[in-house]
Amino acid sequence: MNQISYQRLGWDILDNAIKQPLSAELTRGTISVEIDRSLMPPDTMFGFAERINPKRSFLFVSKVLGRHIPVRPSMMRKTYKFLADQISPDLEGPILFIGMAETAVGLGAGVHQQYSEQNDRDDTVYICTTRHPLGLPLICEFQEEHSHARGHLVHRPLMPGLVSMVENARTLVLVDDEASSGKTFGNLFAALPASIRANNRNTVLVTLTDWSDGATEQMIAGNVKHASILSGRYRWDANGLNINAPEAPSVEIKNGKVISPDKALDWARLGVSRHLLQLEGEAAASGATLVLGTGENVWQPFLLAEKLEMEGADVHYSSVTRSPISLGHAILKKFTFEDNYGGQVLNYLYNVDPSEYARILLCSETNESEISPILMQALEQPNVVIAR
Repeated sequence: MNQISYQRLGWDILDNAIKQPLSAELTRGTISVEIDRSLMPPDTMFGFAERINPKRSFLFVSKVLGRHIPVRPSMMRKTYKFLADQISPDLEGPILFIGMAETAVGLGAGVHQQYSEQNDRDDTVYICTTRHPLGLPLICEFQEEHSHARGHLVHRPLMPGLVSMVENARTLVLVDDEASSGKTFGNLFAALPASIRANNRNTVLVTLTDWSDGATEQMIAGNVKHASILSGRYRWDANGLNINAPEAPSVEIKNGKVISPDKALDWARLGVSRHLLQLEGEAAASGATLVLGTGENVWQPFLLAEKLEMEGADVHYSSVTRSPISLGHAILKKFTFEDNYGGQVLNYLYNVDPSEYARILLCSETNESEISPILMQALEQPNVVIAR
């Protein structure tokens, strides 16, 4: 897309606005980036942080994703529209959109919804990958090597119409929050059944930020395009010091039964073609409201937050995550607690000060009794309303 086309979308190219590399000194080295193209100010898009992960020390923390930093739903919607605008409206269908757990579950749904509705396409289907086995047939499974949780599952839809679109898809749109090497996209594509890959005529890779310097498109054969808001390259310079990765904080982990998501309330793990709000909740009568998703359960909470903001409420959106990150740089505040799926995995909440909100709508796909009391206490429980 050329500069004139971008300007028609209402976004200004920051033409050479960022020639100076951005960087951060971390415990085990320095992460730096060079930006070739950005349609939003980079400091609006992302910050740096340090993973608690021996495989990869650095993390790009998105400021527009609604995962590690609270953000207004209207800002998130702008990113969905911008990315959808970069995908050709005339792609051959059916089109299969796949969003990566856990970080890009909501991003993928947002891009799918925006693209389908603004182009009046009824031949698209969205599926998110998941770390939760549903006990149902899979399309495929694949690995994300550098992640704290490597295994991804892609479930087969139950509805015949969605199954048909998946099996006969002529275009793939794969969505992640950022691309650094392209391996995750490549692993997903390689894991898809040979019949789906053989049918495919076009692949679109969608990310908020693309640091791969063109490597991502090389991971997949055929006609591949990349849509992003920011693109460039990164460099990791290890400092050579014999320093172990930061240790994850300890918290008492339950050893109870693992709780699987309710298949009857599924919103994308089993495929969806149209997105309807299924949650109910009210904003604070006065003051700010925070809508808080949990884990992979982020799309319906976003739709609720967007609805409340459109009704005139002062709303921010964020979500609980299982991604372990050290305090510092873009991570200013951190709560640690057991998860609500049986307490098998540590969960985290970043950059949320509960005192700033008159009401917090905590959205969970499990029962209230399974939500961590540590989290409820951290959120100052009288201000918290559970939305399911």
